[in-house]
Amino acid sequence: MKTSDFFYDLPEELIAQTPAEPRDSSRLLVYHRDTKEIEHRIFRDILEYLRAGDVLVVNRTKVLPARLYVRTEHGGAAELLLLKRRALDEWEALVRPGRKFKPGARFTVNEELSLEVLSVTPSGERVVKFFYEGAFEDVLSRAGSMPLPPYIREKLSDPDRYQTVYCRESGSAAAPTAGLHFTRELMERIAAKGVEIVEVLLHVGLGTFRPVKEENIEAHEMHSEWYEVSEAAAQSINRAKREGRRVICVGTTSVRTLETVADENGFVHAGSGETNIFIYPPYRFRCTDALITNFHLPGSTLLMLVSAFCSREEVLRVYETAVRDGGYRFFSFGDACLFL
Repeated sequence: MKTSDFFYDLPEELIAQTPAEPRDSSRLLVYHRDTKEIEHRIFRDILEYLRAGDVLVVNRTKVLPARLYVRTEHGGAAELLLLKRRALDEWEALVRPGRKFKPGARFTVNEELSLEVLSVTPSGERVVKFFYEGAFEDVLSRAGSMPLPPYIREKLSDPDRYQTVYCRESGSAAAPTAGLHFTRELMERIAAKGVEIVEVLLHVGLGTFRPVKEENIEAHEMHSEWYEVSEAAAQSINRAKREGRRVICVGTTSVRTLETVADENGFVHAGSGETNIFIYPPYRFRCTDALITNFHLPGSTLLMLVSAFCSREEVLRVYETAVRDGGYRFFSFGDACLFL
């Protein structure tokens, strides 16, 4: 398949610049794969589509304040985006402008934090080493800023709005945005209905920012990301599969995690490591029964994953409907879809 097969027209004014308030007041487009019916709802209505016994899989990752504005030794300005921790003080990063970030170059972030470029990866990222005193996470919390996507031009007044209410473990360069619609109260109501909430972990990295440049999508290589599935999480999911209960993934990151560790029979195996799984049509989902996700960028790997779950033609029809009739908002701070 070609990357152009996943393009669609989107008016710029439909790209959400600010999150919905409250979180669960965003819109929800519900698509029924068996009947091809489309419904237009509000996100908190998702309770009506969840059943006692369902397993709701969420990604507990937390976004780092991963964007750093730096000064060169000669006072010039530059910036970098932390992507992946390699060692205690070493990270892979996207940089701008690249010509300034040659191996051996040193930069100052503030009086607490400085860095040196160690090397350049084959795909162009920089490996940098940080110099500081104390705990890196504390220093970064004061020096860094939230790494909002480039299509969001308005400043975020509350950085917590780019975090899910259930995030716990820092390590992502971007939010698992499907989870941004859940409030703590809605999570409590879901649990009270008898839905089992299971956490997995995938730290969102370069794959979120890297466009598909190849004409044939099969030639695209995904950047690897760290995942973890606990024994308890695996047992809960496998018990549901054996009993014929649904496994509903919140976001494409949860899908990619489960599909990484699932066997041919749909049972998942506890473990951790790097995954570069790339899901696109045709793909047979082994574990995922339903999907909650946002509206994704044209030609993106995320749109390709959703198209594998629900056919490219039907996903493009859903998006066309959302643009033409629904008045939906798109991308990270936009509205949500539920594919059943």
